[in-house]
Amino acid sequence: MIDLHVHSTASDGQYSPAEIIQKAAEKNISVIALTDHDTVNGNKEAQAQADKAGLTFVHGTELSINFPTGEFHLLGLGLKEISSSLQQILNAVVENRHIRNEKIINLMRADGVDITLDEMYQEFPDTILGRPHFAAMLQKKGIVRHRQQAFDRFLAHGRPWYVKKVGTNLDEAIIAIRESGGAPVIAHPMSLFLSWGKLPDALKDFYDRGVVGMEAYHPGARVTECLRLEELGKKIGYFITAASDFHGEKIRADRKLGHTCGGKKIEDRFWTENLKPWLENH
Repeated sequence: MIDLHVHSTASDGQYSPAEIIQKAAEKNISVIALTDHDTVNGNKEAQAQADKAGLTFVHGTELSINFPTGEFHLLGLGLKEISSSLQQILNAVVENRHIRNEKIINLMRADGVDITLDEMYQEFPDTILGRPHFAAMLQKKGIVRHRQQAFDRFLAHGRPWYVKKVGTNLDEAIIAIRESGGAPVIAHPMSLFLSWGKLPDALKDFYDRGVVGMEAYHPGARVTECLRLEELGKKIGYFITAASDFHGEKIRADRKLGHTCGGKKIEDRFWTENLKPWLENH
């Protein structure tokens, strides 16, 4: 059993990088990738714990890409070193996130919510601050009962405290990941919010531009959709991956480490037959 897409406290996960690896070891997961949002800060800690536990650790990240519909997330899997191009992207993300967070704080305070940005950074140190952290703070202060309510009432698109996120250019992200020795992989393609009629042409375009893998199996999609995505991806030329997108039970109780759509265990083949051979040959 493996898992090629998980999150830690370095972005919006519940557990530290070391705790994630320990949990993976307890579940007999043999290969795991840490793919925190727009950061690689947790990889060193995770690698050290993986060495102790005897797990194969895959250095990764998950970049938010500018896209007109839905959400486009691009995984960088198997990063060997952080290229200057990738570091520039990560630095720009931190700066843009800070500007966005200031705007969210201003909207909240204008509506009478007494939260400061300094308070947020103190509550959530050593992380890439984003909307999930604001949702957690609103829950802590009793303004909402649970995190999803914070999104539904205030933070989701079209809600009063929503501020659009500035993403990364796709072509620049592909180059940066490849220059870092990693594989650019589309995460959860269904979140692109493209119809099945438009999805094949879009995926072919991404492939032609240098994306090499596709996460066909994800707990946010139906099993039938995942099977269809695998068939489509292979036809285009992608290698296929599968993941849990685990953030922690308190954050997403429906996602379990080492399991993907339909609660299925993630098979070793997605590593041994797909990602690993690509990394060894590039």
